[in-house]
Amino acid sequence: MLGRLNHVAIAVRDAEKAARIYGAAFDAEISAAVPLPEHGVITVFVTLPNTKIEFIQPLGDNSPIAKFVERNADGGIHHICYDVPDIIATRDKLIKDGARVLGDGAPKIGAHGKPVLFFHPKDFSGALVEIEQA
Repeated sequence: MLGRLNHVAIAVRDAEKAARIYGAAFDAEISAAVPLPEHGVITVFVTLPNTKIEFIQPLGDNSPIAKFVERNADGGIHHICYDVPDIIATRDKLIKDGARVLGDGAPKIGAHGKPVLFFHPKDFSGALVEIEQA
């Protein structure tokens, strides 16, 4: 059901600045900053040989990550994302097994232009889990 680890997301005040630190430290490729108004964030990706690090910063005061960044002023791991071959089948199985999908349960288009869903951290040992259609 789960594919590879797609990315680990770190919520920060300044995604471009954080990405430059990682890019310099690991000699990694850095994407352009991309605002995602539907998700209320700005994203920047650092590409590593086996996965990506996604830096997310709040896009406006109503961003769903604004309070997280307030509580974690130096930044912090926000979620982990896994590729799945069939997002609807995976969603349905996870819900059947007791996991709670966040939002209305309908996939939204994520930073990679593919459908994504998020699941409640209390159902995954405290980790907010994102699944992305592979």
